[in-house]
Amino acid sequence: MHGDPQRRLNPQDYKTLSLAALGGALEFYDFIIFVFFAGVMGKLFFPADLPEWLRQMQTFGIFAAGYLARPLGGIVMAHFGDKVGRKKMFSLSILLMALPTLLMGMLPTYASLGLAAPLLLLLLRILQGAAIGGEVPGAWVFVAEHVPRRRIGFACGTLTAGLTVGILLGSFVATLLNAFISPSGIAQWGWRIPFFLGGVFGLVAMYLRRWLRETPVFMEMQSRQMLAKELPLKSVVLNHQKAVILSMLLTWLLSAGIVVVILMAPLWLQQQAGVPAALALEANCLATIALAAGCVVTGTVIDALGAGKTFIIGCLMLAVFSWLFYHTGGGHPLQLFITYGLAGFSVGVVGGVPYVMVHAFPPAVRFSGISFSYNIAYAVFGGLTPIFVTLLMRITPMAPAWYVLGLALMGVALGIFLPADLRRRFPVGDEISSVA
Repeated sequence: MHGDPQRRLNPQDYKTLSLAALGGALEFYDFIIFVFFAGVMGKLFFPADLPEWLRQMQTFGIFAAGYLARPLGGIVMAHFGDKVGRKKMFSLSILLMALPTLLMGMLPTYASLGLAAPLLLLLLRILQGAAIGGEVPGAWVFVAEHVPRRRIGFACGTLTAGLTVGILLGSFVATLLNAFISPSGIAQWGWRIPFFLGGVFGLVAMYLRRWLRETPVFMEMQSRQMLAKELPLKSVVLNHQKAVILSMLLTWLLSAGIVVVILMAPLWLQQQAGVPAALALEANCLATIALAAGCVVTGTVIDALGAGKTFIIGCLMLAVFSWLFYHTGGGHPLQLFITYGLAGFSVGVVGGVPYVMVHAFPPAVRFSGISFSYNIAYAVFGGLTPIFVTLLMRITPMAPAWYVLGLALMGVALGIFLPADLRRRFPVGDEISSVA
């Protein structure tokens, strides 16, 4: 039973964790593959006589719509996750991602469909955003409520690493296609391949998720008739403001690490440090792999040391290694790989974020609490961070370093603030009756 603190991870736990991580990786691949082909799709889905800057802006507007749809999709799915079961929403989120991705690969272009083509693309992108909004919090809750209490950190860290692998998979597929297909071939038919792949893989992952079981925590609440009586979101907003604020601040830290150090850095390296594009992308792949490893290590450490000490140590490492990367990364290639690898590994402290979130909310409103906090904060901070950092770069080219440093110091402060033993606040699986 989940509530046994001494229980080890069993084969069923590993199956649950593997299927959750695989599905999460494929969903993230589906969500971000668009960005790798945004240039090609902009030319295919908008009129040829549009100015280049306007076409690019509209294409990235469609990409951004996916982020804006995250809170709505996440909150709706979380509501039903708290009311009718985690497993049903966990399967729905992957279907809601796989089908639009598959349809994107089949979409007629502007040349054959006119204005309806970009509108359909926008609609499918919104559905993708709604799916990812439900997937990430749903996956964290699902695995945390399955595994033994003393391995929740490891489970959440491994799952977060799986999401990171999805970003890497998108980059790998885009690189491979561009290496083997000519630019004209990509424009004619090649751009459709990654969407077909994502859709098919997603449907396979959804089929595999049929073998997962409902979480013991939800089943116990159901049997004791302890599910949320009122609207779960209402309870979250009225009764759990501290948990919401804490979760939003941690999501800010998470989005800063991922968006600035992983997604924005390759372009910064090229523009500010004069690093060739191919070398910057190779270093970025290494940093992303290091990030995945860092998430797993953070999860393992948090189970042993608790959240407070882990965030203090991890965020101090993030402060030091990100500063080092931005100030020396433009030198020798080996130096770049080492400093970027260390910075990526230290961003892995974000693997501890879901551990704090699942302990911050009681079981009856856990899915809604995490989904509301995470998705709203990610939409705001994930969307505004690139704009804010770009504006700061007018003052100093080291703006990304200062931004990450500031957020890392906030992470240290949160680590000091966190109680010594989060598990006593809202035990994730046991003693439900005392906390619901």
